[in-house]
Amino acid sequence: MSEHRTFKQLQTYIRDQMRMSHVYQPVMLLELLRNDGLATTEQVAKALLSYDQSQVEYYEIRTKNMVGKVLTQNGVIEPIKKGRRTVGYRLSTVGLTALEKETLIELCGQRLTAYIDKRGEEIWAHRSIADGYISGSVRYDVLKRAKYRCELCGVHEERAALHIDHIIPRARGGSDAISNFQSLCVTCNTNKRDRDDTDFREILTSYDNRDSSCPFCKIDQGRIVAENELCYAIRDGFPVTPMHTLIIPKRHVEGYFDLYQPELNSIYAMLGAQREQILRDDPTVTGFNIGINSGADAGQTIFHVHVHLIPRRKGDVAEPRGGVRGVIPDKQKY
Repeated sequence: MSEHRTFKQLQTYIRDQMRMSHVYQPVMLLELLRNDGLATTEQVAKALLSYDQSQVEYYEIRTKNMVGKVLTQNGVIEPIKKGRRTVGYRLSTVGLTALEKETLIELCGQRLTAYIDKRGEEIWAHRSIADGYISGSVRYDVLKRAKYRCELCGVHEERAALHIDHIIPRARGGSDAISNFQSLCVTCNTNKRDRDDTDFREILTSYDNRDSSCPFCKIDQGRIVAENELCYAIRDGFPVTPMHTLIIPKRHVEGYFDLYQPELNSIYAMLGAQREQILRDDPTVTGFNIGINSGADAGQTIFHVHVHLIPRRKGDVAEPRGGVRGVIPDKQKY
């Protein structure tokens, strides 16, 4: 058991030492202090929830899009509008006596209890946005990759609840590979689910596209230095510098802008992994150029998209300034 703190020590911690990136620490301490120093995880969770506006927003969306819509369509309630925006609801039934209200409240309670007894935890399956369990480590990696922001609207997790969702749902054949997850805020994820009618079957099939005449589709397996589900890495056959590496999607696709998001995720992860590997293998590397030739007029000669990871070393050219601007030689220096 840890050493007991004095009042003064706890006061000093709260006032001077507590470093806050969110509301969590003071909220938990408040709950403990209000309950004689003891609290269950459920009590702390409920306390945190009371401060979490993003969860209120989650249920506001559910209220408008689901329960509010159903009860309105059945004539039980009426929406209260502020301009075009629904800000509340009122019962269509007016003039209820106190006894009538009490009777209806009891009846709602009976229906609620019966439903909970019948369905149990399945009631809250909609809060598990992705199909299937997502481990904490996957959630962490996806959020870290997204810098704790929604990958659609950019909102930070301090302002909105972030969900980790399959890009291609498991129900439609999507995998649990890290590349097939995305970070979406509750609003974007709800709207996506309401609007998105993409037929993913054709997309899934296209991942197997190969061209027998393409050198990157029939690469010698011995050249592959690393791979993940959707891409692989090789050393360039005509390297600009030692350890010049190509990151190549497995699907035969001509241009960078035709890549799917999971492929972009895989390529991004591979670039980071290869950078780390090159730095470990060659401490003289002090920089990198990352380049993509997309289209013949941009210098593309193999029409299967590939990303160049070119290690740079101090003094490998007389004047490195301008970097990739050197694709137009007289524009490199500025």
